[in-house]
Parts: sequence; structure tokens; C-alpha cells
Amino acid sequence: MELAPVDLEPLDADSGTPPYEQVRVQLATRIGDGRLPAGSRLPTVRALAGDLGLAVNTVARVYKELEADGLVATEGRRGTRVTGRVATPTAVRAAAATLALEARRAGLTLAEATRLLEQGWTR
Repeated sequence: MELAPVDLEPLDADSGTPPYEQVRVQLATRIGDGRLPAGSRLPTVRALAGDLGLAVNTVARVYKELEADGLVATEGRRGTRVTGRVATPTAVRAAAATLALEARRAGLTLAEATRLLEQGWTR
């Protein structure tokens, strides 16, 4: 399969979200909704970093995290490809609803529940 156009939105320099996470979320979203279908070859780390004006290590981190999540696989000289293994959005929505319900039952504020999610995210 040919190189897939990733068509990412511009990064928000004023956002509290780090650039690598902005790129990771955009790529994961495009994989999840089918804009980057299974088998699509992503640009090289160097090429995407150049397109986005980011450091090579920043994009390498994005690809590493996407690979850890099972969304892409790096195949040496053949590049990085979308695997087609996508987390079911329904399951994620259900888990979020459960978290919200349990947090409310426990008397937590949204900020407290968000902090717990963030702590779980970094593990």
C-alpha cells in the first residue's frame, strides 16, 4: 500500500497538551475512524517531524506509543503501517460512563475524577 496522507490539524502551541500527545491523538483518531485504514503506511518519523516542525524524537515517541497501543507496527525498511487493531470506541465510552458514575457516587468532583484518570493514564 502507498504512503497514506495523514492530514493532521495544526498543532496548538498554546495548548496545555504536549505536541507529541496532540499528534498521537490525531493519528489514533484517524486510525479509529478509518481515515487511516489497516495496511496504510505512515510517513517516516523524519518526514512527519519535518512536515510538523517537530523534533524527530517527538514523532518517534508518537509512533512508539501508537505501537504500544497496537495501532501501528514498524516493519523495518518497509516502514510503519496501521495494524487495523483498533480499540472499540463503544468499550471506551462505557468505561468512561462507569468512571463518571462511580466518581459521582464517591462524591468526587470532575477535577478529582480527571486527576485519577490522568494518574492511570501515565502508568
